[in-house]
Amino acid sequence: QVQLVQSGGGSVQAGGSLKLSCVASGGIRSNCGMAWYRQAPGKERELVSTITSDGKTTYADSVKGRFTISRDNPQEVGLQMNSLKTEDTAVYYCGTANPTFFGCSLWGQGTQVTVSS
Repeated sequence: QVQLVQSGGGSVQAGGSLKLSCVASGGIRSNCGMAWYRQAPGKERELVSTITSDGKTTYADSVKGRFTISRDNPQEVGLQMNSLKTEDTAVYYCGTANPTFFGCSLWGQGTQVTVSS
């Protein structure tokens, strides 16, 4: 069973930057893609960004121009978060872009990101 292990996150003031990383313990099917999600208190989990095996990316409108997803190798995905806003405060999860696909239901343990004003 492949596991996703997250690192990074923490607390920062508005306007600051943080980087999240996610490393898979084994291979991930190429059709899974990789993604970052977040869940703020009292809200549903939302998709933040995705990246395919060939490097194509998507971003939620709320983070476009501020967040950058990267995939340095097939087992590692990062999320660089710049110009952070208080509304970015949430638990961030690493996962796949297509969690309903066979073999793609993989999730990291979650990382708290807190942005203060």
